[in-house]
Amino acid sequence: MRVAIEQERCVTSGRCAFTAPEVFTQNDDGLVEVLTERPAADQQEAVREAAFLCPALAIEVKGD
Repeated sequence: MRVAIEQERCVTSGRCAFTAPEVFTQNDDGLVEVLTERPAADQQEAVREAAFLCPALAIEVKGD
């Protein structure tokens, strides 16, 4: 799995950082940042959920 974001779409809801804190964080402006582009197998379910919950659809999950 590989995670990509479109930071310009981010609306600073924080759902990603709350759902998968090992993979996502927010910068000082509240915008999403990726901590690891290739999350471990045990983090992948949370990453998919974070992408699903993102109100701006700013998270893209590629591959398995």
